[in-house]
Amino acid sequence: MKVFCILSDQRAHRSRSPAMFTAVLQRCGIKGAYVPFVVAPGQLGQAVQSLRVLNMAGANITVPYKERVIPYLDILSEGANIIGAVNTIVINGEQLKGYNTNAIGFMDAMAGAGFDAEGKSALVFGTGGAARAVVFILNWLRTDKIFVAGRNDQKSGVMVDRLGGEALTMAALANASIKVDLVVNATSVSDPDESPTLARLTQNLTLPQCELLIDLNYGRVHNFWQTLAQHQDIPFMDGLDSLAFQARRTFALWTGAQVPPGDFIDALNMPPEATAAA
Repeated sequence: MKVFCILSDQRAHRSRSPAMFTAVLQRCGIKGAYVPFVVAPGQLGQAVQSLRVLNMAGANITVPYKERVIPYLDILSEGANIIGAVNTIVINGEQLKGYNTNAIGFMDAMAGAGFDAEGKSALVFGTGGAARAVVFILNWLRTDKIFVAGRNDQKSGVMVDRLGGEALTMAALANASIKVDLVVNATSVSDPDESPTLARLTQNLTLPQCELLIDLNYGRVHNFWQTLAQHQDIPFMDGLDSLAFQARRTFALWTGAQVPPGDFIDALNMPPEATAAA
């Protein structure tokens, strides 16, 4: 039996990845399991080392460890090295190789929504691993202008120096009208309780030419990004499509199997009791 896992903090138990991957493993006839592991910040190195000790078949890394995990890996893919963040670990004997399928998964999700980023403009919220993946792939897709807004101005500056784009301060967005074609929330917050300050900012943000608003989070009952989109009649997409597409890429790295993206989307749309039994 192959055993896969996801490493995170307490958010590991809120991830939809275990149910999704378990259902796809069963559908593909692969004997395996996918389990969430909660890892304390000071034990990340030990947790990564345990992947070898326990003969795990593969691992996902999610917030808050996408960047912090890099020193514990043996080698990085070219994309992961440029982005500076890892969400997938492939285990080959004793070697741990880090990949970033967030970027290509985000690209596939945009294509699925019918959005072509070439020549367009984008505003990306966030400076962590997810935001880095988004800015990387938007540049690769020849997006004309990319603005990055983070809660930490210094981190925003460092990010655009590394990956390109133009940093905007949150203060510059207050009561602002921003003419961009795409808005992406790549922060970890979407519920007003998670960040009242960011929620208030979006209430007064005007997006007169926005064609699509993507929130890379999912599962929030109250989502201020979705509210922003609804109030301005902007098409909205949450993070489940990106999750499905990046999972497809990850699954291929782990198993060599090329599974249609629809299988992952179907797994995410299954009721909880069905995925729990899969």
